Amino acid sequence: MTRRCIIGLDIGGTKTAVIEGGDDGRILRRLQFVTAPYRGFNAVFDDIVDGVQTIWESAANPPAAISVAIGGPLDVLRGVVHSPPNLPGWDAIPLKKLLADRFALPVYVEHDGNAGALAEWYFGAGKGALSLVFLTMGTGFGAGLILDGRLYRGSSDVAGEVGHVRIAEDGPDCYGKAGSLEGYASGTGIARLAQMLFPSRWPQPPDMIQLASAARSGDSDALQVFATSSRYFGRGLAMIADTLNPERIVLGGLGMRLMDILVEPALRVFREEALPQAAAACSIVPAALGESIGDIASLCAAFDQGHLLRES
Repeated sequence: MTRRCIIGLDIGGTKTAVIEGGDDGRILRRLQFVTAPYRGFNAVFDDIVDGVQTIWESAANPPAAISVAIGGPLDVLRGVVHSPPNLPGWDAIPLKKLLADRFALPVYVEHDGNAGALAEWYFGAGKGALSLVFLTMGTGFGAGLILDGRLYRGSSDVAGEVGHVRIAEDGPDCYGKAGSLEGYASGTGIARLAQMLFPSRWPQPPDMIQLASAARSGDSDALQVFATSSRYFGRGLAMIADTLNPERIVLGGLGMRLMDILVEPALRVFREEALPQAAAACSIVPAALGESIGDIASLCAAFDQGHLLRES
């Protein structure tokens, strides 16, 4: 039986990946480029077009659709991007229409948190769950919600923007305010937290890989950064569990990579802060799809909105 090809776009503030995927969720080919959003939307869009064209020309079967995962806020069904914090200058960008006009294919756009939730629900740690929360934990911090067995976007497509919630009176300035959950538990936020706590050592936000390596080597400053981050992250996890009472919270990004210095200390805080009934019902696990989650998530708007998913 012929498999349909879907071209997926995983657009982030750090990198953008262009995917050739099957309608069974398999990744057939990918290419990646540095997003460098400071260049402005037009320059990034030109790179996206080139990437899609390259994947299309070598695809095993003609593409059936383009599927996009991108950070919010956005108008999902119209495919309009509304100034994501990690994509400055992307103000009211009609991404769906621009791609549809350029390639004459159906285009489906989804919040990257929602797309990650769908990916883990279809293929990963969320299989079989009626309710789960997926946390992106990348350059930014967002959530995707599966509630009662279906994706929940909210009345204006901003359900799951938990990174915007103010978790402390002060802290790194992320997502438009100081003290947000994104400021304490995203890659951008933790780097800015290091700069805020130790400005003489880190006059600029440090590289996250180097910061994590320093903490694992016993560096006291780096350990303090992660201790502070994990305390507020644990409180955020408790807030999510107490509010939504999910079966599972699935951690992407830093949650997969920093289990020892970020997640495990946060889980101790979570168990202290959450309602016992909510904590007992909720398992908190790393994304089962690992580093491939962004690639698979990029296909999931087409699976959910275009009903293109074919079970393998």
